[in-house]
Amino acid sequence: MSAPAEIHPIPYSPAVEVPEEKEVETTFDLKDTMHSISVKTYEDSGHAIRSVHAKTHGLLVGELSVLEGLPPAYAQGLFAVPGSYPVVLRLSTTPGDILSDDVSTPRGMALKVVGVPGERVDGSEGDATQDFVLVNGPVFTAPTARKFAGNAKLLASTTDKAPNLKRLFSAVARGAEKAVEAVGGESATLKSLGGHPETNPLGETYFSQVPILYGDYMAKVSVAPVSPSLTALKDAPVDLKDKPDGLRDAVVDYFAAQGGEWELRIQLCTDLEKMPIEDASVEWPQELSPYVAVARLRLEPQQAWSEERARRIDEGMQFNPWHALAAHRPLGSVMRVRKDVYAMSKRFRAERNGVEISEPRDLDDLRSV
Repeated sequence: MSAPAEIHPIPYSPAVEVPEEKEVETTFDLKDTMHSISVKTYEDSGHAIRSVHAKTHGLLVGELSVLEGLPPAYAQGLFAVPGSYPVVLRLSTTPGDILSDDVSTPRGMALKVVGVPGERVDGSEGDATQDFVLVNGPVFTAPTARKFAGNAKLLASTTDKAPNLKRLFSAVARGAEKAVEAVGGESATLKSLGGHPETNPLGETYFSQVPILYGDYMAKVSVAPVSPSLTALKDAPVDLKDKPDGLRDAVVDYFAAQGGEWELRIQLCTDLEKMPIEDASVEWPQELSPYVAVARLRLEPQQAWSEERARRIDEGMQFNPWHALAAHRPLGSVMRVRKDVYAMSKRFRAERNGVEISEPRDLDDLRSV
């Protein structure tokens, strides 16, 4: 969507960020909970995996091109001037244990834009990447960091327990979600518990859910398919019966034959009451500020998953919203408590697996594997 004629974004001020009561304690609590998930899955498998979004369904490389002629409010940070950057993209699902795909949960898309110049956020000095971590729903499952930490404890309590029961519950939850959607509703809770429809992840639109700094302003991010071959996959069913890796198979089959294009879109904050920074559960009204395209993501046909790509990307990289330009610093309590959690997860995986997890300078060696 092109920029509206009248848009008046609110300039960022430190006053819009208000630390939650006992936020430091919440950070330690969340870090311990996520660490317990990592320990549990490591003890069972002997291999350290991510404590959330553990299962990969596609590992892809492409190019992100910043659009020309953006209005000044949208020409900020990475998107200030036209240019093209190599990108690595990871598709995933949310649980911290590796489940059969017929336990159908929300999908994730993580982008790593490589070779990005500019001032960095603290802890990211020396790197040249900008990460966007997205999920196929517009709002986060918890309003604040404290609620997020509570939800994470529930997730931890179910990690790697009764996989067959999870499959049964997922089937029941999908039926309940269909009933809710039949009357025009939608339940993020049912979807998160295994009730997500068994559809192709390539047809989904993905959202940051939580805000970031956008140069002088504040924004949320979305990535939406625009090429006809991808938009045709919206709500397209995927047969997952007796196919534990059916989502990966669907992604691999698609990119073996064709490529695709997405738009990276920005929604600027124009009303702090209706578009809060510290409540991640509120969907920002698009009638106040629509998502506007600022860049185009292009992926050519390629091998969407291989053992070598998994070694280099899944094992050797981390996707983290705090891999960022200072112009795109994460905002809000949910993002703030995530910072230490991501650092813990990186250390845990690197130490247990004996690998170096680092930020790439180019993707030339990935295109042929």
